[in-house]
Amino acid sequence: MPIIKSAKKKLKQDKVRKSNNRVIRSAFKKAIKKSSGSKSDIATAYSKIDRAAKKRVIHKKKAARLKSRIARSK
Repeated sequence: MPIIKSAKKKLKQDKVRKSNNRVIRSAFKKAIKKSSGSKSDIATAYSKIDRAAKKRVIHKKKAARLKSRIARSK
């Protein structure tokens, strides 16, 4: 456990960021699995992937790769 005050604050920030990132990551993974065929499901998956990339949960090139795979699987 951290002893220094700034390290305690950093630990608290990391916990919050980890939980936020987990929510975003699970949302786009669920959207990818659901995007089987309909255009609205694919659009939702694209939106979730773009949002994850914008918030830097995933890299922008990974987002592009995932979107490409969804488009090809259609």
